[in-house]
Amino acid sequence: MRRKLPGDAPLSAARAGHASSASAPSEADLAQLSAAIAAGEDLGPFVRRAFACGRPEPLLASLRGAARDREAEIEELCRAHFHDFIRAVDDLRSLLADADALKGSLSASHSVLLSSAAPLLASLESFLAARLLAGNLSSALASSRRCVRLLALAARANAHLQAGNHGLYLALRAVDAIDRDLASGSELLPLPALRRMLLSVVPAVRAHAEREISREFSDWMVSIRAASRHLGQVAIGRSAAARQRQEELRSKHRPLEGCITLDDDGVGDLDDFAAAAATADAADGAAAASFDLTPLYRAMHIHQTLALGERFKKYYLENRKLQLTSDFDVIAATPFLESHQVFFSQIAGFFIVEDRVFRTGGGLTSRPDVDALWDAAVGKMVSVMEDNFSRMQTANHLLLITDYAALLSATMRRYGYPVGMLLDVLAKHRDKYHDLLLADCRRQVAEALAADKFDQMLMRKEYEYSMNVLAFGIQSSDITPAFPYVAPFSCTVPDICRIVRSFIEDSVSFMAQGGGGDTYAAVKKYLGRILSEVVDASIQKLVDSGSGLSVSQAMQVAANMSVMERACEFFTRHAAQLCGVPLRAVDRGRRDFPLRRSRDAAEALLLRLLCAKVDEFMRQSDGVNWMADDAPPGGNEYANEVIIYLETLTSTAQQILPLPVLRRVLVAVLAHISERIIELFLNDSVKRFNANAVTGIDTDLKMFETFAEGMSSLFVDSGQESAKNEMKAALVEARQLVNLLMSNSPETFLNPVIREKSYNKLDYRKVAIISEKFRDTSESYFSTFGTRGARQNPKKKSLDTLIKRLREAS
Repeated sequence: MRRKLPGDAPLSAARAGHASSASAPSEADLAQLSAAIAAGEDLGPFVRRAFACGRPEPLLASLRGAARDREAEIEELCRAHFHDFIRAVDDLRSLLADADALKGSLSASHSVLLSSAAPLLASLESFLAARLLAGNLSSALASSRRCVRLLALAARANAHLQAGNHGLYLALRAVDAIDRDLASGSELLPLPALRRMLLSVVPAVRAHAEREISREFSDWMVSIRAASRHLGQVAIGRSAAARQRQEELRSKHRPLEGCITLDDDGVGDLDDFAAAAATADAADGAAAASFDLTPLYRAMHIHQTLALGERFKKYYLENRKLQLTSDFDVIAATPFLESHQVFFSQIAGFFIVEDRVFRTGGGLTSRPDVDALWDAAVGKMVSVMEDNFSRMQTANHLLLITDYAALLSATMRRYGYPVGMLLDVLAKHRDKYHDLLLADCRRQVAEALAADKFDQMLMRKEYEYSMNVLAFGIQSSDITPAFPYVAPFSCTVPDICRIVRSFIEDSVSFMAQGGGGDTYAAVKKYLGRILSEVVDASIQKLVDSGSGLSVSQAMQVAANMSVMERACEFFTRHAAQLCGVPLRAVDRGRRDFPLRRSRDAAEALLLRLLCAKVDEFMRQSDGVNWMADDAPPGGNEYANEVIIYLETLTSTAQQILPLPVLRRVLVAVLAHISERIIELFLNDSVKRFNANAVTGIDTDLKMFETFAEGMSSLFVDSGQESAKNEMKAALVEARQLVNLLMSNSPETFLNPVIREKSYNKLDYRKVAIISEKFRDTSESYFSTFGTRGARQNPKKKSLDTLIKRLREAS
């Protein structure tokens, strides 16, 4: 900015006035222009305004006037400082020589400096060149090392790929390092070909790894399905062995009469896997390798490395579902009875593998997924079992399938799977199984009864006695008899005992396998059914039909029933022992003899046959002389034959029939004889009889009474004190009738006191009929003509009074 000089303002004002007079600009514009020129400001706005107004001439005039003013001022200033300028020039000229000297000195110093700095400059240039080269070399080495590292990773990945599936994970780690290096590098590789090659190799290796591990996983899926069947068979076999050990331990504790509860939890799946692998290794090494889950874990790890973990989980679950569905088709081609073990083993092995995968697979499967598969399998098994159980007609087949299903349930329970629905199916068909079992037993009992000749069983060896007697607790004494031994029962008894014992064992086995509820209560109920519905009904049917049984055979049937009473006690104890129930509890709850209907029917049949035989002898009573002149001294012939028969029968019956049964039979036979004697008097063929005939009947009756007294002593000796009176009471009706006929005062029958005391068993109607037939030997058809005036016999008079009074009463 130009420094203001004195007089600038008057000059500017004069020139402004001159311009104003020339162009007539406004005073304000001139003042502003002058101020701007004096201040050295930008005149652009004034120029634009002048041209914008279309009158630049005043501005130009003002500027020229300002220029003239400045020139005048410069001239004035130069005149004012001329002498100073001259002195300054002189001073400069005086300094010129010094300046020349200084210039020469500086030039010399420069030359010296240049000569001394030349080597340093050369060294500097060399250093800069070397530093540039070093930088280039470092960059080249870094690029080379990077390329070498990437190539080394690629070579390592290739080596791992050549090692097979075991090196897939390491190969993927190598290509992941290559990928990270390529993605994180600040500069591109100097070799574009190498970069393109690596960029193409990384996805190719990953795709190859996925293909290879998928192929290995597919092979493992095929092999594990085949191995699962063997694994299931081994696991179920171990459960069967554990159950057998439990039964053996329980049987050792049975003498203690304690309810021992043994729980064999079995062993874990690792032992099942080890056992399955060991047995498979002995048969097939490839099968043993199938139990290794390493390929599955490797496939999962590889897919997780490839960020495909969720997809692999879904793929695994879908394939296992398809395998389970195809396992259900095992029973489609063959009958369920033949394929049920393969079916159950396949399912057991499948879920043992799934349990192992769930616990060791690192989240490959979840509990809801496994539970969903198990629910589907249980639903299928339940429907298959219900369908086949409903069509089965053989108890052994049903028990065979039930046994294996129960073992499957026990195996699956050890792995934590719920098996309630399977056990419910077994319990649901409990009645059907026992119905089928009862049908088989009914057939076997019928065959045993049909094959028996009802002769006493002969045992020549001790083992036969142990097998047929001691095995069922039906011995009458703890002393071992001498051999050969004739048993008091026929071969039907041990045969039926074996059938019932087998039924009890099958029932306990079924109930223990999954019948549910109180095992002993259920077994006791079904034991009652086989005894009442099968054994009792079959024997009663045999007895009711008769089947041509003789007296000895009927006696043997009755003897068998008494032995069966002891056998029934054995059945109850045997069922309790198998169920682990103390025997003292069984003794407290003992029930009545369940075969009492067939026992009563057998005794009734024996009595019926004996009575028929007695009737056969009694029919020989036609030879009785009812109007004999003398009483037969030894009784009538029929009585002797009956006595001989009864004595022979009794001697045989004592060997096989229990004394209470023999007593009941003899009492009934004697009562029948008493009735038959009454019927002899009532027979229409007997028109009248005399006292001699009554005396003969009295002799017969005394023979029967003597026989009864002899038998009574046998029963009294055996402790049956009431037998003596009972045997006598069997003949009381006939005895009272004979006593009445032989009495001198028959009319005492009309006395209530005497009748209640001496004739309480007689029917007055029968007495009336028999009394009318009774006539004394002195009375004949023509005797009234010779005795018309004689004294009447008092007995005859008493008898007539009795007859008259009885007629009036009737």
